[in-house]
Amino acid sequence: MSRRHPVIVVTGSSGAGTTTVKTTFDTIFRREGVRAAVIEGDAFHRYTRSEMKLAMDLAERENRHLSHFSPDANEWQELEQQFRAYGETGRCRTRYYLHNKAEAEPYGQEPGTFTAWVDTPVDTDLLFYEGLHGCAKTDTVDVARHVDLKIGVVPIINLEWIQKIHRDTKSRGYSKEAVADTILRRMHDYVHYICPQFAETDINFQRVPVVDTSNPFIARDIPTAGESMTVIRFRNPRGIDFPYLLSMISDSFMSRANTIVVPGGKMDLAMQLILTPMILRLMEIRRAQMQ
Repeated sequence: MSRRHPVIVVTGSSGAGTTTVKTTFDTIFRREGVRAAVIEGDAFHRYTRSEMKLAMDLAERENRHLSHFSPDANEWQELEQQFRAYGETGRCRTRYYLHNKAEAEPYGQEPGTFTAWVDTPVDTDLLFYEGLHGCAKTDTVDVARHVDLKIGVVPIINLEWIQKIHRDTKSRGYSKEAVADTILRRMHDYVHYICPQFAETDINFQRVPVVDTSNPFIARDIPTAGESMTVIRFRNPRGIDFPYLLSMISDSFMSRANTIVVPGGKMDLAMQLILTPMILRLMEIRRAQMQ
């Protein structure tokens, strides 16, 4: 952790809503005049798309677990090194994973490849990471120890599956059977490398639908924000002004001493009310340390 060059991460699996949360952070940074260096979790995958397919075929033949959740498919040591470098110097390096033709065309590359590594800009106030493994921790890697504010974003598992099924069948052309196979193949790594991160986070935002999601493979629609509640759990509730939050967010309530529940449509408001003071506090500490 660094008081001079703080690091903030939003961690959660694909489809969990981390991109939506990133938009909320962008709004806070712009409104409060915070200059953020941004790195994406996909930049620290180990393989290009074609390499990943070959690696997965080999892992299947050898009866090994391999997915984008796996340590073997990611450069966690590199990620930890970049978090450490930013905390010490205010600079680190990153690259971009080019997901599609629109992203790849400006670089003259093929989709599913990486750009060259580049240094983050000078004179930034903090580092912001959004991706799968911002709080990864194993016997050999401890990414979480370099982070000043850790945010987890995760829907309940059936909702996560519904979102993945709809995205992969409608946008990527996969069959439901193929998506089910992917879910099963990833499950070992999800349990061992994604779930444990939410015990490291300072705040978790969990979206819970209030409609029937018991069979995600027959769900016709993704539950909307209006059909959901958001459960917000604080690892350490000390200093959190719950009466203020309850007064500002209509129809919210506390379910535990460290947990507030808000309507799904109020998640962005809740995040801004909760996170803005935390970010400003990090900036106050940074300014004090820079003097």
